[in-house]
Amino acid sequence: MKKIAVIYFPGTNCENETKLACDAVGMQADILRWNTKKDLDEYDGFVLPGGWSYEDRIRAGVISAKDPLMQKIKEQAKKGKPVLGICNGCQILVEAGLIPGLKDKVHMAVAPNINPVVSGYYCTWVKIKNVGKKNAFNAFYEEDIIDIPIAHGEGRFVTNDVQLVEGLEKNDQIVFKYCDENGTINAAANPNGSTANIAGISNKKGNVLAMMPHPERAFFKKHLKEKTMNNFEDAMSLAAAAKIFESMREYIR
Repeated sequence: MKKIAVIYFPGTNCENETKLACDAVGMQADILRWNTKKDLDEYDGFVLPGGWSYEDRIRAGVISAKDPLMQKIKEQAKKGKPVLGICNGCQILVEAGLIPGLKDKVHMAVAPNINPVVSGYYCTWVKIKNVGKKNAFNAFYEEDIIDIPIAHGEGRFVTNDVQLVEGLEKNDQIVFKYCDENGTINAAANPNGSTANIAGISNKKGNVLAMMPHPERAFFKKHLKEKTMNNFEDAMSLAAAAKIFESMREYIR
């Protein structure tokens, strides 16, 4: 069985849901604290879950990104192991320079939301579309439209480097984009003002993914906003967002 380390920093609050998602697709997940003494070599992959690590002091994810454990995560990523960052985990990966990972330094930010309806923290259901090349996390998607929730105050992917965004598009590193119910990528479907409607970015190798929406919160059919299940077994069947974890499992295999 493939072993996954779910990384817990002070203030993380989605570790148990994330562990459940990993376990449900046949991966054995352990929750590891930021000060763990365990050898990370015994793990096949890593997930940085959502929350408010270190209370988002200074800015979201930046303190956790400087933690000594993140240097070890970087080393594991260089070995080709999958690393998934969700929401606050996404912010940590960006602040650590793992995403987009082209220059081995921080050259992108996840900034405060810009939304005409809600100022600051925003929690709602959105739709995202798989638009990137096949990697460790989207192998089971074509151009799927995925129902998924967001819950963040700083989710806007930004950079002042225009060529960087062009490079990400060219490299197919932009994996998920916010879209409407028809799969159209437009400003109206963008919940936080993210550049180019970006919801998730991978590194060039495709084994590290930072995404703002929460796939672990749309994992089972019972989680979905529109309740259509017929019985208990149907309610516990996997929803579209679960394919991210299934893909991670198959990549490791």
